[in-house]
Amino acid sequence: MNDTPMTIVGNVVDTPRMRITKSGHAVTNFRVASTSRRYDREQQCWIDNSTLYVNVTCWRAMAENVAFSLRKGQPVVVTGRYYSREYEINETVRVAYELEANAVGHDLTRGTSEFRKVFRPSVTANIETDGEGIPADRSDHWLGLAGQPEPVDEPLAEVGADGPELVPAG
Repeated sequence: MNDTPMTIVGNVVDTPRMRITKSGHAVTNFRVASTSRRYDREQQCWIDNSTLYVNVTCWRAMAENVAFSLRKGQPVVVTGRYYSREYEINETVRVAYELEANAVGHDLTRGTSEFRKVFRPSVTANIETDGEGIPADRSDHWLGLAGQPEPVDEPLAEVGADGPELVPAG
């Protein structure tokens, strides 16, 4: 799959909105407006070109940090994967373009910022071990074989004392 990487420098247009999905993941959405400028020598002033508005989506821990850190009007730099998705309203197919963020930060050419590391509790897992400290094998339970008798390995033949002569087992 070919991703389309994009970096946008602009201002936060609206207050970032965070919500939690049905699967329990945080997602934050906001829009960025980027207006390029050029200097007009005849008028001797800066002229704004048209404004590009980009919808930005942030997931999981970044979503929480963005919702806590960004405010409407602040200058930002956002980089991520630009993609389109189709949806339908009143039997009309529409296309929305979004930037799924990999990184978001304040644009420090226009101000200062202070970074604070966020410490989240780590996820722990309890693993059953046997008497020797080796993880217990629970594959019978996962495979639906729990409660069934264990198969017994019986030799098909025995090797006689004189060599590889096969003697029927049992």
